[in-house]
Amino acid sequence: MREIKAIIDSYDEIIKAGKKAILATVVHVEGSSYRRPSARMLVDENGITTGAISGGCLEGDALRKALYALVQEKNTLVTYDTSDEEDAIVGAQLGCNGIIQVLFEPIVENDESNPISLIRNAVESRKACVLISLFNLHNKKGDQLGTSILIGEETVGSIVNSKMSERIIADADQVKKEKISLFREYVDGDTHQNVFIEYFAPPVSLVIVGAGNDVQGLVKIAETLGWNIYVVDGRPTHAKKERFVSSCQVIVSKPEKALENIPIDDQTAFVLLTHNYNYDLAVLKRLLDHDQIPYIGILGPKKKFNRMLDDLEVSGNLPDEKQMAKIYAPVGLEIGAETPEEIAISILSEIKAALSGLSGHSLRDKEQPIHSKDNTQFDTVHL
Repeated sequence: MREIKAIIDSYDEIIKAGKKAILATVVHVEGSSYRRPSARMLVDENGITTGAISGGCLEGDALRKALYALVQEKNTLVTYDTSDEEDAIVGAQLGCNGIIQVLFEPIVENDESNPISLIRNAVESRKACVLISLFNLHNKKGDQLGTSILIGEETVGSIVNSKMSERIIADADQVKKEKISLFREYVDGDTHQNVFIEYFAPPVSLVIVGAGNDVQGLVKIAETLGWNIYVVDGRPTHAKKERFVSSCQVIVSKPEKALENIPIDDQTAFVLLTHNYNYDLAVLKRLLDHDQIPYIGILGPKKKFNRMLDDLEVSGNLPDEKQMAKIYAPVGLEIGAETPEEIAISILSEIKAALSGLSGHSLRDKEQPIHSKDNTQFDTVHL
């Protein structure tokens, strides 16, 4: 999400300077690739880039393709085959073994449904959205409709083909429900249309209950991830805005009211780090009332959490099996962390794994490919 926000900010500066820009988006990958579909790179007319579509191997040629498409003022689809080691551009024994489709879209500033405007709407909505990108693998030299529709609480943008539009909306509902992007090839007579139906999750919100010195490193690293950060503490001497990064929202509150000014959804993770048992316990009681919260981490030894469970049972608030599944106590992955910054990495890694539904094991122990191949092929739909 940090990269997306950087692209939006960079675009605003480009427009302010009276320049033009083009957006490159990975819309499909067959095989392996450093970046997956939805990776984006913004290029201005002077060749200044923000974001990336690969680990660096494609950017040089992609920059040239982007500037050419910008001059032509035309959406362009380019295929990179990193499995072809004879390819003078991207072969070079990279070992990725993937076929990558990149869509280049010049941004029309006064078009309210241009790709940057749609992405901006998705980010600002703080709701799960579906972004629709249309391209044509059957006729790469033909018209590429590009990023055309954002489907959230409202629909922004449209396409001419009404039958296709109806089917896209139906498939978008499936994407929102399953929270995973899909690829479709819609066929209407002799017309073929490839579509990337992208699940666009709201940015992660990290709520840190506690404003001690050990929280500062956690806040800094979370900011680099582009997460929304809240710090809550009952001590005004600790909960001071100047002690944390500028993007962090700092709240002084009693535990009973700690959640009142914080939006909570299924992308909101809580970490209890006050070093104050009673404060943590009081906040935990209230967190158990919010079923949508996916992660609650609690600092301290196992015996502290066991004591919490005893006290919760006495008060009639003992967590059920479902609630216990989202509580991580002691908080963090076991990586040998000792310093505040190392502990921060341990905690944030565990949160990312939990939100992704993964365990956090070493990739060397994974027998399957790094990225799942599920839902990566085009399902053909006849209209």
